[in-house]
Amino acid sequence: MTNEFIPPNIWTMEDENGGKWGSINRPDSGARFQRELPVGKQPLQLHSLATPNGQKVTIMLEELLALGVKEAEYDAYMIKIGDSDQFSSGFVEINPNSKIPALYDTDAQVNVFESGSILLHLAEKFGHFLPATGAKRTQVMNWLFWLQGSAPYLGGGFGHFYAYAPEKFQYPINRFSMEAKRQLDVLDKQLANNTYLAGDEYSIADMATWPWYGNLVLGNLYDAATFLDVNSYQHVVRWAKLIEQRQAVKRGIVVNRAWGEKWEQVPERHCAADIDKVLSLKP
Repeated sequence: MTNEFIPPNIWTMEDENGGKWGSINRPDSGARFQRELPVGKQPLQLHSLATPNGQKVTIMLEELLALGVKEAEYDAYMIKIGDSDQFSSGFVEINPNSKIPALYDTDAQVNVFESGSILLHLAEKFGHFLPATGAKRTQVMNWLFWLQGSAPYLGGGFGHFYAYAPEKFQYPINRFSMEAKRQLDVLDKQLANNTYLAGDEYSIADMATWPWYGNLVLGNLYDAATFLDVNSYQHVVRWAKLIEQRQAVKRGIVVNRAWGEKWEQVPERHCAADIDKVLSLKP
């Protein structure tokens, strides 16, 4: 007698015990209901949630505003993925993949989806946090694409089986823990000789990577810092603490968030004062 799963010849969806997020998932794409997205007055319209992928973009926008780039002003509306907001007709229109974050650039009249694409769009549009040409640009792009390829193993792999799956299974937890630690080791060796991921300059590669691996080693993701022995990656921890202290990062991580302490919650953002008044509540 064995409990081994034998895949059928053709997969079909059955009632699944998928835990908290199981009822959301389906094997098809597209809108499930009609609802227009709200539209604000700022040049950039962001529809997102303060997950690591969402934090990448709000950090970038706050960094641009900190530099005085007024054209980077944005309205940020929360997409409650637990309520399936991402499957509304309005959201699917700007991101057919139904994943946060999604941005509409009113000046360029273009929708931008996938967090890495949004960071690249903003960096090129405003000329900051990405060298224009040459080897330094290539290094930033190397690490940006590294993150885009690696983070799904940390989130959908390790995070799912360690923190969210309805049952704990040894094989997937061990498999993805090994990969998460291998990735941390890659970062640690790179950061041993570099202040930031691509060298001595803070870039969109750091903004993309910190919400995942920075939050992980700081104990803010999956409650897994002890399990993964994150303090053994001393250079990653140093880098994570350095970026955590940036004022724009402190501002960006609270946008489109409606959980935690009151000073961590800015469900919608339409101007700087929306963040200012919330951060002022911090003890």
